[in-house]
Amino acid sequence: MDAVQAEKKLFSQSILPDNLQGIIENPQALARLKEISGRESEVGSNSILAISGIVIQAPIPQPKRDIICLGLNYREHATEYTSAMQEEQNLPKHPIVFTKATTTVIGPNQKIKSHRHVTNKIDYEAELAIVIGKEGTNISKEEAYDYIFGYTIINDVSARDLQKQHGQWFMGKSLDTFAPMGPFLVTEDEIGRPVKLNVQCRVNGELRQNSNTELLIFDIPTIIQTISGGVTLKPGDIIATGTPKGVGLGFDPPKFLNEGDEVEIEIEKIGVLKNTLS
Repeated sequence: MDAVQAEKKLFSQSILPDNLQGIIENPQALARLKEISGRESEVGSNSILAISGIVIQAPIPQPKRDIICLGLNYREHATEYTSAMQEEQNLPKHPIVFTKATTTVIGPNQKIKSHRHVTNKIDYEAELAIVIGKEGTNISKEEAYDYIFGYTIINDVSARDLQKQHGQWFMGKSLDTFAPMGPFLVTEDEIGRPVKLNVQCRVNGELRQNSNTELLIFDIPTIIQTISGGVTLKPGDIIATGTPKGVGLGFDPPKFLNEGDEVEIEIEKIGVLKNTLS
């Protein structure tokens, strides 16, 4: 057996987790995957599946805990939201934190349910999401990036009438399928520090949101420091960082989603997340 054949056999016998959550929880598994990826030419193309031949799911289709979300974390969106909701127009002095239920998560190209029996004002929100890589409490800003496994895209779909009706955001954000996620999770080392990524959202091809994460009111280190203050973050926890200006609520008249509308969210270095309202 030559060296290449031996290496192929070793790769084929590698015992790796069968989901991304397991890889996040096992740094040795990630290191092994990177090694395999780096030696693809030696392993051979027959060992690699073509993207066209697989169905891409959400990176973490069944989160262990609710998705942690930041509200009103871009200045112009804070203004458009509070104006449309007829609320006091003050920028937040501290991060506004809420959660979405785990049952909201769907993958790319899956259908967002309209839930017309409970809402008539469905909106989109393009957001960069952080995925935590290791357990930590009371994390400092200086250490924050060291606790990040990687980044993905989330569409923080929102029922604006339920937000207004309930006076808090959990119900309006947590209807089933209201968190499309993906298409990929890119590891932290591939993105760079600080994070400066273009964020766009298109509805039926019309550009609605167009911004950059450097315009976050509370940056990523601040977000992690705040949320971990007395609260333990765990591997696989997902944090949605907020959405920029251009949501349907902010137009006059509002441009809420209708059945058949296609929403595409694109974030630089990560990809395009596409879903349709059913």
